[in-house]
Amino acid sequence: MNTSFGQSSAVLSIKRGAVVHINSRTGTHLHTKSKFPFLLSLSFSTTTPRAARATASMSHHKQLAAAKKAASVAARLCQKVQTALLQSDVQSKSDKSPVTVADYGSQAIVSLILEKELTAIPLSLVAEEDSGDLRKEESRETLHRITELVNDTFASDGTINISTVSEEDVLKAIDTGKSEGGPHGQHWVLDPIDGTKGFVRGQQYAIALALLDEGKVVLGVLACPNLPLSSIAKSDFSSSEDKVGCLFFAEVGGGTYMQSLDGSPPTKVHVSTNENPEEASFFESYEAAHSSHDLSSLIASKLGVKAPPVRIDSQAKYGALSRGDGSIYLRFPRRGYVEKIWDHAAGYIVVAEAGGVVNDAGGKPLDFSKGRYLDLDTGIVVTNQKLMPALLKAVQESISEKASSL
Repeated sequence: MNTSFGQSSAVLSIKRGAVVHINSRTGTHLHTKSKFPFLLSLSFSTTTPRAARATASMSHHKQLAAAKKAASVAARLCQKVQTALLQSDVQSKSDKSPVTVADYGSQAIVSLILEKELTAIPLSLVAEEDSGDLRKEESRETLHRITELVNDTFASDGTINISTVSEEDVLKAIDTGKSEGGPHGQHWVLDPIDGTKGFVRGQQYAIALALLDEGKVVLGVLACPNLPLSSIAKSDFSSSEDKVGCLFFAEVGGGTYMQSLDGSPPTKVHVSTNENPEEASFFESYEAAHSSHDLSSLIASKLGVKAPPVRIDSQAKYGALSRGDGSIYLRFPRRGYVEKIWDHAAGYIVVAEAGGVVNDAGGKPLDFSKGRYLDLDTGIVVTNQKLMPALLKAVQESISEKASSL
């Protein structure tokens, strides 16, 4: 029988002929002989919050390894498609947003690898895509191409022990992503290509994969095939000399690391320690439809930021921020837009474990336990702990000014 005392744990054990003296602070105990062999005794072992966190962190190591493998293999499929993107590879979903064969292929690969690598717990995946359009007669050729891409990617990777998959296997793998998530159990969260418009333009995108455990993000991986390994503050995006392809990964309590997608040793990264808003640089979405550039400009002006914004697509911004390329990331989508958890879960923990803070515009941490969507106040604000108070003040003043001018 387990009994909980605050944040400690207690275990009832039956010991014949022994008495256990308990130190509730340290969890140690001493066994002594009893005159009464029928005496039942209680043995309490306490776990400090720190030890509990360490135990929880250890339990996710295998899942993190599987996530890194899944995102890296999916990235190879995406790179192959982006290099020779065909017009027929790009389609429009019912909400008019673009989707490519790489979005579907990436989701299928991640689903299949997670199922293969992690058999202890049934796979629950909250992901962006579903197979509805692919099951239509007019999509038969597209489905065939996706299946070929998935099989070719597996065949070219010697570490994946997955036999040839059929078109129906691909459809089922994609539809694994229909989970609703929520506050209980474990749920993987995937955006198979975050930044599809950037992907179609040949620019930045990310494969973003995270794991929720009881509603909390406990690990995350960002594969960013086109992000330079060196700071984007110093890189020329058009230069062929900059080596590209980054893999960021983080586990709760374990920090954030970056390595190249081709497998260089990982290095620990940390957000910028800049305390002066005037010296800060900030990221925002490339697409004005994804975030209000006018509001970001007003906030930057109030802070005294002198550098122009860096506009790139996808959660690659979270990765760049986690290694200190800039100090601030602002996202203020159009009114009525509801953020999805797959657009932020992986980036959230990558920045948080690198020492950063991710809040909504009201100053509250993001809550990923509500299902497939985030319940936010106006937008998302990301920076280091020292800049956050001044940034939130500027954000709230700017939002009020914009509202009063309407």
